[in-house]
Amino acid sequence: MRIAVIGGTGLIGSKVVEELDADGHEAVPHSKSTGVDIITGEGLEAAVAGVDVIVDLTNSPTFDEASPAFFQQSMDNLVNAGRKAGVGHFVVLSIVGVDQVPELDYYRAKVLQEQILAAGPIPYSIVRATQFMEFIDSVLSWTTDGDTVRLPSTPMQPIAAQEVADAVAEVAVGPPLQGIHNIAGPEVFPLDELGRITLAAGSDRRTVVTDDTAGMFAVVRGDALTGKDDASLAPTRYADWLAAHQDTA
Repeated sequence: MRIAVIGGTGLIGSKVVEELDADGHEAVPHSKSTGVDIITGEGLEAAVAGVDVIVDLTNSPTFDEASPAFFQQSMDNLVNAGRKAGVGHFVVLSIVGVDQVPELDYYRAKVLQEQILAAGPIPYSIVRATQFMEFIDSVLSWTTDGDTVRLPSTPMQPIAAQEVADAVAEVAVGPPLQGIHNIAGPEVFPLDELGRITLAAGSDRRTVVTDDTAGMFAVVRGDALTGKDDASLAPTRYADWLAAHQDTA
């Protein structure tokens, strides 16, 4: 199959391209660096010409109130280009529980992205993933003040980026789901505990203080961001991922 991977040079995109190519498909990565701009539309029609599948792994440059406009414009352009090209399958990567956190601008923007895809003319699949293990350090940095990290006890179920990429690649070469496939890591942690585990593994001297008003995840209600009974569980445990990451750091 010939697959256009939009955002194919990023963390997940590069892994998806590698996985698809290894399985004998022709996966072509596209991004601004390759001359494709999904906001202006530059290079987009050429990027999707003759492809069987579009995989959209792009992300808004901000998490704020500007993010809905990004997804509105990018999806309008991608869907229109894909329709003209006769693309038979359109895959988007989203977030587990995204529709349960309307307080966050970025999550509302991702819901909009899903809605545009589902309402469009191209058969589609949505892969929703829980928080990437690779981003936990960034989550800690958002609420760090000196040697203190303030984190809420929001339940999280981290998943390794490679396993997200594996799931996206598998869905991309299968029949359109016309729905959502949820994927999650094998363990649920309160975010504050996840922070302590992460700092200890890296011999980081910062201290985690539980603060249920701290950071963007403070507004999440209950276990909205964890995989439910319909989620496929990836095998990699966070402690094992941390150990491997420390070995290669």
